[in-house]
Amino acid sequence: MAPALKNEDIVLVRWGATPKPNDVVLVRWASRPGQLSIKRVSHHVDGGWHVVGDNPYASTDSAQLGPAEVVGVVKARLWPRPRLRL
Repeated sequence: MAPALKNEDIVLVRWGATPKPNDVVLVRWASRPGQLSIKRVSHHVDGGWHVVGDNPYASTDSAQLGPAEVVGVVKARLWPRPRLRL
């Protein structure tokens, strides 16, 4: 999710929240059941949400993996640079 988030950033997630387009979210993939990812919501589709990464050249997202299940909405980055809007 660079440049919005980097590895080892700590975020606050509201579990079960309903996302809106452009929200940063925590997702689960049907094709990768043990993996959680942070992506940006594009729109709702049959079977879940179409999500994208902020870096189109280095991101695996709904274009490759299909619809994602949104687990929660990222509300803030807590560390290292606190920020409410991502």
